[in-house]
Amino acid sequence: MALEITDNSFDEVLNSDKPVLVDFWAAWCAPCRMLAPIIEEVADDFEGRALVGKVDVDNNQEVSSRYGIRSIPTVLIFKNGEVVDKIVGVVPKEQITEKLQAQL
Repeated sequence: MALEITDNSFDEVLNSDKPVLVDFWAAWCAPCRMLAPIIEEVADDFEGRALVGKVDVDNNQEVSSRYGIRSIPTVLIFKNGEVVDKIVGVVPKEQITEKLQAQL
C-alpha cells in the first residue's frame, strides 16, 4: 500500500536508501482517481525494493510548491534525495514500472 506523505514527513523520501515514487494528487482530480489503483499496484509490486507514496497537493502545498507541481497527477521518482524522473498525467502501469525499475 502506498504511504501517505506530508510536508512534515517528506524527509522520509529525501533520506531513503531506496528509490521513491511519489504521486502528487488531489481528491477532486478525476485523472488522479484513475491513476490511484495503478499506484497501489506498483506499491505492492515493488514492496521491499522501493518506496511508493502519495502527496495530497491540497493539504501539502509546501512540498508541491518546492517541486513545481503545476498539474496533477504528477509522479516524481527520487533517488538519493534527487528527482531522477517525472511523469505527468495518466499513463499505463508498464510505463511507471519501467521508470521505477530503471532506478533499482
